[in-house]
Amino acid sequence: MAAAWPSRPPAPETVVARLLGVLWFVSVTKGPWGAAAIAAAGGEETLKCEDLKLGQYICKDPKINDATQEPVNCTNYTAHVPCFPAPNITCKDFSGNETHFTGSEVGFLKPISCRNVNGYSYKVAVALSLFLGWLGADRFYLGYPALGLLKFCTVGFCGIGSLIDFILISMQIVGPSDGSSYIIDYYGTRLTRLSITNETYRKTQLYP
Repeated sequence: MAAAWPSRPPAPETVVARLLGVLWFVSVTKGPWGAAAIAAAGGEETLKCEDLKLGQYICKDPKINDATQEPVNCTNYTAHVPCFPAPNITCKDFSGNETHFTGSEVGFLKPISCRNVNGYSYKVAVALSLFLGWLGADRFYLGYPALGLLKFCTVGFCGIGSLIDFILISMQIVGPSDGSSYIIDYYGTRLTRLSITNETYRKTQLYP
């Protein structure tokens, strides 16, 4: 007669592995590509158009204008890129009309932020400030003729003004006079100045 061995509880590693497997399955079937998983299983989903914000879509990268190094059709600091819902998504708009997507149709246009440029190159401004700053060429280029003439007559304020302008332009603190931004390579270093006003939300300081 064989002795009955008492069953031991599963090891903690086994429990963790099973739990991770369940979480992975849930994330695949309900995550950004949940619709694709459902489509592979032969099912379909009917969503409202605003439900696409759940992440069941892919947006293309913006097309960059070679001249401005900003997204094409950038207007009022905003450009739009096409977004494609996942396959087998049926979108219902506010009027009740349904549209079935196969993954190749544009579902909506997503707004993205862009910069307003007007032909002033950051590289040109820095080069002029470095080599011809004592003649005021950098200020003339950026649209400050009075300061440019003053620097020309004083030889860059005896060199001190030229050095200060070079630092300010390099740090992008001084920009074009029309308020536009520099033309900078799309993956170049761009600085954004932040300001605090009475309407700025301040997070409460927590002391230990």
